Amino acid sequence: MRIFRQVLYGSVMCFLVLLLGATALLAKCGHLKLLVTPKQAYVFVDGVPLGPGSRVIWAEPGEHTLAVYNYGYKPYTAKFTAESGKTSSLSVALEAIAGNAPAPWGRIELKGPVGGAVLLNGTTLDFFVGNVGESTGGKRRLLVPPGDYQLTVLGCCSGTVYSGPITVGENQATIVPLPNPAGKTTGDWPEGKSLGALPRFQASGASVTVAVAKPTAQVTAASATIDCGASTQLNWSTTDAPKVELSGVGPLAASGQQSVQPSQTTDYKLTATGPGGVTTADATVNVATNIQSTLSAEPAEVRYHKVGDQVQEQGSATLTWSAPGAATASLDPFGSVAPSGNRTVQPVPSKTEIGPVDETITYTLRSSNACGGSDTKTASLHVVGSIDAARPAVSETTLVTRLTLNSIYFPYDLPRTSEPQGGLVPSQSARASEVSDNFKQYLQIHPEAHLILEAHCDHRGSVEYNKKLSERRADRVKNFLVENGIPAASIETHPLGKEDNLKNKDILELLDQNPNVTPEEKTRVRRNLTVFRMANNRRVDVRLSTTGQTSHRYYPYNSDDLKVLLGEPKATTKKTPAKK
Repeated sequence: MRIFRQVLYGSVMCFLVLLLGATALLAKCGHLKLLVTPKQAYVFVDGVPLGPGSRVIWAEPGEHTLAVYNYGYKPYTAKFTAESGKTSSLSVALEAIAGNAPAPWGRIELKGPVGGAVLLNGTTLDFFVGNVGESTGGKRRLLVPPGDYQLTVLGCCSGTVYSGPITVGENQATIVPLPNPAGKTTGDWPEGKSLGALPRFQASGASVTVAVAKPTAQVTAASATIDCGASTQLNWSTTDAPKVELSGVGPLAASGQQSVQPSQTTDYKLTATGPGGVTTADATVNVATNIQSTLSAEPAEVRYHKVGDQVQEQGSATLTWSAPGAATASLDPFGSVAPSGNRTVQPVPSKTEIGPVDETITYTLRSSNACGGSDTKTASLHVVGSIDAARPAVSETTLVTRLTLNSIYFPYDLPRTSEPQGGLVPSQSARASEVSDNFKQYLQIHPEAHLILEAHCDHRGSVEYNKKLSERRADRVKNFLVENGIPAASIETHPLGKEDNLKNKDILELLDQNPNVTPEEKTRVRRNLTVFRMANNRRVDVRLSTTGQTSHRYYPYNSDDLKVLLGEPKATTKKTPAKK
């Protein structure tokens, strides 16, 4: 590419053409009439510095890139096409950047060929601060914050004129003679003491002041502390910095946000580099490497019952664990698991011989993360029960007979609301145990079978009260059977209250049918028929769903706890008066 420039008062060839004459070259070029505002704005074409101000640009036919820069203004960059022998026009008015640049100040003065482009701390056009003419003489000032700089001067239509470090002190002027950089001098600059914040660019007639602002930088983390494996968001902003970098991330835009996921505590350093110097800011993200894991077993105790080769009862528990921040986890004795989850277990005791079972099984959760953290937690599960010898085979008919042997009776007004587990006296507990033992065997033959518990009350009390009382009696028997290994789903309860009560004639008929009653006991019942009628109605009948048979309603007249069942007051002894 060959480019020529022409100012309004004359023309100068930018590049010497050795093979072609200037007239022939200009004849085939296209040209662009460019008007720039402010008039000091510097023009670049295809990265080549042409100089400050409006001009006519001659270029070979084809597409070119035009860039117009003036410090303190937003730059302009656009493509234009040069057509052979044709002229086009373009006006570019740069937009000023609001705000002043803060003090303190030092001054750079460059002496040498006027028009060269001046860059500080970088070699791209974003680091442009002015031209050599704007830093020469008392009315032309290039002011910078005190500090160390890398100075680059590009000659108009040529290569680099000067490149090297320069240190500028506060209220001092550093003078660099470009033809002889070794003659650089530094001296006091008293004027700087009286200057405060200044606009980035001021021009009035022959006076030009370029005040270069020091970059600002700020970076924050949304979360200062995160768990291992978690992420957080970094937010940053800068001003007056064409070059922005973040340690561990790389080059960035002037402002923005980005998610990071450090595996250890990390200090993120933001570096903002501009013509006015270098500014840094830090944000530290602390990574919690520890794992606070949990492991529990619910319930903490389960039952196990085995008869011969058959497991009659095998309770289950749920293991629940959580290891936030863990990358890997294992649960002994099962192996690898997700960091959080649950699992149902049915423990089997190590014991195999006949006898009681009382063992504790321990489960261990081990977790670790990519940050070097680890944790171990244990949970214990208590297994109780028994291993019994195989029972002789019992026929279905025998089991049905045993299940319908007798009803279960309660004392007066029991169980109470305050004590729902009361009221089952020893003789009736034994009867309920027989029911549970026989029904467990029956379920092996008919797993679909149900026990139907029909609860009654005597006639005393309101209908509503007796309904609740019979409900408590049915629930008390059901709970007893469940505690002894009958599945709750295999039991139905029907609280009947004082409905369908037995009458006196029913009691007498049952009395005659009962094979376990002595003549003396029969006489006693007939003498106290009302008391025994009410006692007979405080019962829970047991009905088998598969056959419809209901338990015999034979009252336990000969039981050891008969007085408790009847609710009789304790006997008292009267003292005989002494004879006078």
